[in-house]
Amino acid sequence: MRGLEPMRSRVDDVLGRFLGARLEETGPGGAEQEFVSGIADLVSRGGKRLRAALCVLGWVGAGGAVDDAIVRAGASLELLHACALIHDDVMDRSATRRGGVALHRGFAARHARDSWHGDSEQFGIGAAIAAGDLCLVWADRLLRESGLPAAAVERGRPVYDAMRAETIRGQYLDLVAQARGSFDVDDALTVARTKTAACTTTGPLCFGGALAGADGRLIAAYEAYGVALGLAFQLRDDQLGAFADPAVTGKPSGDDLRDGKCTVLLAEAYQRLDSAGRGRLRALVGRGTSDAVAELRGLLDDSGARDAVEERIAMLGKQAIEALDAAAFAVPDDGDAADGGWGWGSVRDSLAGLVATVTRG
Repeated sequence: MRGLEPMRSRVDDVLGRFLGARLEETGPGGAEQEFVSGIADLVSRGGKRLRAALCVLGWVGAGGAVDDAIVRAGASLELLHACALIHDDVMDRSATRRGGVALHRGFAARHARDSWHGDSEQFGIGAAIAAGDLCLVWADRLLRESGLPAAAVERGRPVYDAMRAETIRGQYLDLVAQARGSFDVDDALTVARTKTAACTTTGPLCFGGALAGADGRLIAAYEAYGVALGLAFQLRDDQLGAFADPAVTGKPSGDDLRDGKCTVLLAEAYQRLDSAGRGRLRALVGRGTSDAVAELRGLLDDSGARDAVEERIAMLGKQAIEALDAAAFAVPDDGDAADGGWGWGSVRDSLAGLVATVTRG
């Protein structure tokens, strides 16, 4: 694959047409159209389309030829991701997503604007839960209508089901860790592995491979690569969430620090601090003010946690590249295919490029 940008535009086109058809089904105007329009707006706001691209890369690495059917199958994972994002924003009480208002906040604002009965915030939460559920249904529909042979979809279904179940399990573990006030590195890594790697890297890559009939050796290499990249991806996201400019990331800065979420970054700081420092960290994560976030950032730097996470990201990047080297012995094609460079060489370049992007920040 000559870079991931061409795939992103193809996936955007698939999603645009699919969501446009869903809007037409609602008829003109009315609450239902506004509901579907809100979902379509969130999905079309942006996103790297990483999950769809990894699905296609997994397919190509297993010897599949690129066509519209596999692109549509990959695009179904973006709807699955939209479900997770919508529900995650409710759980985290996030105000923004992808540079715009989080969906539950938008629904709540509509309720308040029109002076409807009941509590606006609760209405927004309920509507967002329904919206996430609808995305889950749409993901199944887009996969079913992708045009892939039924036998291919059947091969991929166990991976698809496991990916969804693992993601939901990870969301619950994330809630539990935060509720317990845990700052344990292993707990944080478990959440990242289940909640992020499962649906962001490992699942999509293995799903594409399974759809194409990849053998067990290649799936194992995909999984090793995906876990390493997925963990690195989450650690990078933690770093950006704590320190980056929200205008660049499209998400609020410092939310995890305000909420005391069990991230590896906070856990690394907690492990390095003395008892007084740990007490101070716990007091700050429960405060939720800008001053508290600023002081927490200082603790992350002074304790060495920020540097420790960078070192862990670099180590995970090396593990991902090693998995790619192992995959080379299991792929059916060593070179580029004749149809525009879609063989293993291009797949490896693209997967290695993702590692480089994540590790260098």
